[in-house]
Amino acid sequence: MYRYLVGALALAPLSPAFAQSADSPADASSTRNDPANDTAIVVTAARTQLPASALPLTVDVIGSEALERQVLISGSTVDAVSALLPSFSPTREKLSGAGESLRGRAPLFAINGIPQSTPVRDGSRDGYTIDPFFIDRVEVIYGSNALQGIGATGGVVNQVTVGAPREDGLSLRSLFQLTYPTGFKGEGIGAKTGALASYRDGAFDATVGATFEKRGAFFDGHGNRVGVDGTQGEIQDSDSWSVFGRFGYDLPGGARLELVANRFELEGNANYVLVTGDRATGMPATSRPGTTPGAAPSNTAELLSFSLTDPDLGGGSFALMGFYSRTDDVFGGGVFDTFQDPAIAPVGTLFDQSGNRSRKLGGKVSYERALPGFEDLVLTAGFDALFDRTAQTMVQTGRDWVPESDFRSLAPFLQGNLALAGGLVRLAGGLRYENVELKVGDYTTLASYGAVKVTGGKPSFEDVLFNGGVVIEPFQGLRAYGSYAEGFTIADVGRILRGITQPDVQIESYVSLEPVVSNNRELGLEWDRDGLKASASYFWSSSDFGSLLVLRNDVFEVKRQPIRIEGFEASLAWQTPVDGLSLSGGYAALKGKTDGNEDGKIDQDLDGGNISPDRINLAADFSSGRFGARAQTRMYLEREFNDASTETDFAGYTLIDAFLSYRTDFGEVSLAAQNLTNRYYITYDSDTVRVNDNSRFFAGRGRTFTLSLRSQF
Repeated sequence: MYRYLVGALALAPLSPAFAQSADSPADASSTRNDPANDTAIVVTAARTQLPASALPLTVDVIGSEALERQVLISGSTVDAVSALLPSFSPTREKLSGAGESLRGRAPLFAINGIPQSTPVRDGSRDGYTIDPFFIDRVEVIYGSNALQGIGATGGVVNQVTVGAPREDGLSLRSLFQLTYPTGFKGEGIGAKTGALASYRDGAFDATVGATFEKRGAFFDGHGNRVGVDGTQGEIQDSDSWSVFGRFGYDLPGGARLELVANRFELEGNANYVLVTGDRATGMPATSRPGTTPGAAPSNTAELLSFSLTDPDLGGGSFALMGFYSRTDDVFGGGVFDTFQDPAIAPVGTLFDQSGNRSRKLGGKVSYERALPGFEDLVLTAGFDALFDRTAQTMVQTGRDWVPESDFRSLAPFLQGNLALAGGLVRLAGGLRYENVELKVGDYTTLASYGAVKVTGGKPSFEDVLFNGGVVIEPFQGLRAYGSYAEGFTIADVGRILRGITQPDVQIESYVSLEPVVSNNRELGLEWDRDGLKASASYFWSSSDFGSLLVLRNDVFEVKRQPIRIEGFEASLAWQTPVDGLSLSGGYAALKGKTDGNEDGKIDQDLDGGNISPDRINLAADFSSGRFGARAQTRMYLEREFNDASTETDFAGYTLIDAFLSYRTDFGEVSLAAQNLTNRYYITYDSDTVRVNDNSRFFAGRGRTFTLSLRSQF
């Protein structure tokens, strides 16, 4: 009933239902903690020109300086987001992001609002599709929502690429960095170089760049090589390169045409093989020199987009975008039971590996303006379209594991934002109609599933997704908000299709393909005055027919179960009386339940593959003249699960990072240290998931230094 009451309000002249809590809760250099910026922040991922302060969403914006520093510490955009945001789970420190979550659900990664996910068969590599050197800022919208369409059940992580140059002429930006572990072990040394050139001549501008990075082996806090994940893929012992281009033309009246292109490729060097660990004795898996058979795990992503924007079309703001993207994921192989086929080779001898190929075509159009004669009401109307074709094939034998599947989503939406009492109160609301169709042809499963013949079909789903909220600002510096929003996604269809074992299945009516609709409710309070910023929010999220990954026969499969998640987040940032010194902190606590035994009671804890540990972040930033410094602590708190095995319990650990920089006449020289105390720990995923698998028992990365020179001309 609550859902439909909110929807009815949304149909009245209200406004977009998203709330704000603006920047990284434990990052004093991000825009949340910049009093001069907060009210002016426009979050492009929110699909509106209104400032974030007008929206009942929890939002973090990681600015360019904060992002650059964090990437130097941790190495990637997804690691930077995970380090700064307490509600984001610890990363696996591998190429795969499976099990990484925001508020206990999967986030949607995007580049300039373009989704990087593959909804039909999730390759879990959407955090590695562009080099962070080309990212200007990261916008994070928390909680289930349908702002960017399908997939954002945990929120949106939108990577906004570098913008157009503002002045005529040529400018250059370069990066040289060297990464090395404690002890300066040669095989652990990595290096990266990148350059970005920008040019403007009147109405025309162009920005082009390229990067190359070579990563060495990783070592844990005891000085041993970290075990390689030969199946899902590795960040260590890999090479990546990326090229980027942005070309724009300013039309009369403020309109702009823009073309953005990006290609990113990361491939393992396969110089090491796994040495299985022993959980009974606490010995994690390690690596030794050797050659991995088959093609090396890799990830390739390409993106091309074209956009037309006009900030003053008929008194409103117009945006049109079309895009094409393609991903090609290659996973590691093995003589796995799932891959065996007696028609090809004797059982137990067949080596194979899979590859996930996906291409997307899509478009977005929106128009926003204040209602003539009633300027306090801002309306936004738009339409999104997405066409995705995905297949997962066996690289060595050419067999189909997941049949070629076509996914289509068409979605008109309407949002409104109404200011009352001179902006003292804002009402927000809207709706989005999702019309989804999946087309699958007839196919036969692999021999290990019984070589079952499955009748294809075109199942379709449709739903109206509502959002609504209120923002109250009784006096300057204090904000309170409440919101309700629905997110929409489908389960990992590929895992469902490839795992069918019963005969006479017709895809048209196969219930496991029903979508996941998640409901997010949130209450928040913020204070921003006299150099002190504080925020607190409580949220609860539910889905009656959720989607979980469950391990069966060494392969994760999808299980549909109801899910309930609730959590509390808090942040504090203080600009101290000491000139240039700021302190900040963040806290997140999550609790998730499901009905794992199907007894009608939602009383079983979500496991470590589906929810992150509670966490505390603390940080101190100092800047004076040419000198800058940062120290940060991440405390992952212990967690017990109410399952039968105590082996899944998480012991917790604390990591300390540091950053020093000095600006010279030729650029900024910096030294970053990850895991400064060289803490030995087992990663959260290894400690809580697949606890009987000694080959997936990985230690985390030990102390690592990165020396860099960033120059601008």
